[in-house]
Amino acid sequence: MRVFLTGGTGLIGSAVVSELLSAGHTITALARSDRSAKNAEQAGADVVRGSLSDLDVLREAAAQADGVIHLAFSNDFSSPEAVVRGVAEESSALAALGEALIGTDRPLVTVSGTPVAPGRAATEDDPLPTDGPVGGRSESVNRALALAAQGVRSSAVRLPRTVHRDGQGGFAGILTDIARRDGVVGYPGDGTQRWPAVHAADAAVLFRLALEKAPAGTSWHAVADEGDKVADIAAVIGRRLGLEVASVAQENFGPLGPVFATDQPASSARTRQALNWHPTRPSLLTDLENLNA
Repeated sequence: MRVFLTGGTGLIGSAVVSELLSAGHTITALARSDRSAKNAEQAGADVVRGSLSDLDVLREAAAQADGVIHLAFSNDFSSPEAVVRGVAEESSALAALGEALIGTDRPLVTVSGTPVAPGRAATEDDPLPTDGPVGGRSESVNRALALAAQGVRSSAVRLPRTVHRDGQGGFAGILTDIARRDGVVGYPGDGTQRWPAVHAADAAVLFRLALEKAPAGTSWHAVADEGDKVADIAAVIGRRLGLEVASVAQENFGPLGPVFATDQPASSARTRQALNWHPTRPSLLTDLENLNA
C-alpha cells in the first residue's frame, strides 16, 4: 500500500515509518523543512514538501495514496493562544485529507488522546472530551470518523499521555524537560493520579493494523501501561537526573496543568482482542531508566 504520512519524522512518526516499511508498504512523507526531508528520505520514505497549512498539497498527496496516516501537530503548548492556533491548523489539515478520500473506501487513520473516565480506566467506547485546551482536536477526530458515512475507512488511534522511547517523549518527557530547567522534578497534586503509556514501537504496530484492517468509524487504544502514578514516574526521573522530587502548583505546567493533575488511566482490552495487538516493548518506568543526567 502507498501511504501518505504526516508527522513522519517525530518520535512516533519515525517508528511508524519503520513499521510500515518492514511490513512492505511504501511511504510518501510530508516534510516541512530540509532537515525533515533528509530524515524521511534516509528512513526510506519518499517526500512531498509542505506543511499542515498547505491544504492543496495535502489534498493532492492524499488523493494519490492508497491510504493516509495523520500524525502531525504543532505541539506548541507555550501559551493558550499557541494551542488554539495549533488546533485550528490541524482541523483544516485533517478536513482536507478527508475530503480527498471521500467515496474511495481508502483508509484514513488519525490520532487523538485517550479520554478520561472518572473512577475507572477509559475504554474505546468512551467519547473524546471536546472541552479543555485541546478539545478542538477531539472535534476534528469526530468529524474524520463521521466520514465513514461518505466512503472513507476512517479510524482513530488514541494515544496515552506518554508515548516513549529511550526515556524520551510524552508527558513524562515534558516533566523531564521542566526538571532539567528548574532543577527539581515537580508534579501537580499528590502524585497519585495515573497516566497511561506506550512504547513508540508498539504504538506504530497499532497504526499499521488500523491502516490495514480497522473498520470504518472505529477508535482504538494504543495503551500498554494502563496507568502509572505520576509520583512514581517523577521518582525515576529524579533518581536518574539526581534531582529533588516535589509536588508543585499545577500552574507551573502552563495550559497543560489541569490535564497533568487529572487521574486518567485507560484500557486497551478491546483493541488487543479485535486487532490482535500485543505490545511487547519496555514499560514506561523501565524505559525511563535510559535517562542520562
